[in-house]
Amino acid sequence: MTSRNTALDHVKAVACLVIVCHHLAFYGPMSDVLRPLWPGLLGWLDEYGRMAVQLFLVLGGYWAAAALAPQGQARHADIGPVLGKRFVRLCLPYSAALACAIVVNEVVRSWGFDHDSVSATPTWDAVLAHLLLVQSLGDWEALSAGVWYVAIDFQLYALCLVWLWCSRRLPRWPALGQTGLVLATAASLWVWNLDSSLDVWALYFLGAYGLGMMAWWATHTPHPWQRWGWVALMLLLTGCALLLEWRPRIAIAGVTALALVLQGLWLPAGRWPQWPLLTWMGQRSYAIFLIHFPTSLLVNALVTLHWPQSVTANALGLLAAVLLSVLAGAQLFRWTEQATPTWQLWRNWQLGVLATGWVAATL
Repeated sequence: MTSRNTALDHVKAVACLVIVCHHLAFYGPMSDVLRPLWPGLLGWLDEYGRMAVQLFLVLGGYWAAAALAPQGQARHADIGPVLGKRFVRLCLPYSAALACAIVVNEVVRSWGFDHDSVSATPTWDAVLAHLLLVQSLGDWEALSAGVWYVAIDFQLYALCLVWLWCSRRLPRWPALGQTGLVLATAASLWVWNLDSSLDVWALYFLGAYGLGMMAWWATHTPHPWQRWGWVALMLLLTGCALLLEWRPRIAIAGVTALALVLQGLWLPAGRWPQWPLLTWMGQRSYAIFLIHFPTSLLVNALVTLHWPQSVTANALGLLAAVLLSVLAGAQLFRWTEQATPTWQLWRNWQLGVLATGWVAATL
């Protein structure tokens, strides 16, 4: 696609806001003060808000198919530069957000804010593990909420890239790349996603990601019979997965993938309603997602330390946390994502995180 899809920007904006509100409801302590007043809303955000991650997984697969195999066959003959570019694009804003998270954790701890949402002072190996996106594999404590998703996103992209590249080596079977990914999607939905111990690996999430890739291929095939074949296959994979075990997250992933197909076929981007604020937020959703937790933690600490039982102060605090997260995400986007991603910029931010971790550990 040569232009941005406004509809998908809107979806990302809404999903991002839901994740921000979910973490505010889940971690507290401002939400704990307000829960007796708004039990339904905060309970729903606490329990179901995290499901918005499924939208990002499906959209991630959708755009991965567009970048790696828009017509079903691998575009790239050399995977090294592609994988390196993806790593740098993910890790530039991620590294900056990690540095902010470390600073905020130490600041609120110095204020005497004692809460489960405050991470322990990081060790050298924990910081390095986060920078290499392997913190979940080694069971290091997360420095910020949501950092696991960055690691999973990179795993999923790398897995699909490597498989498509391998399938390119066998030109006699041009459909091998798509076939292998469909089979892997089925295995994830029907087997791997049923085992929660695998949730640190891409295989656990490949079902939602693969449905997103299938949605791209369904939307962009020129043949109607192939299009409806993809839709039928998506329905089959999702339906069988839900018959094996009802999982709301898989239902949401399936519905999202099918909605992408319907939107792409019958509601082109140019006809989608124009909501500039949502478009703006959608373009910055990754940065908002990365920076929202340290921003919310800072607001939580300030409100709790000064007005611990005030309903009004805590309600305004929740609103301020959301608004400040969006503003902080916009600034992070400007610093990192608007700049051309280079290994030099990546190195500078990585060194900044290591320095921040060292200062935090030695103070």
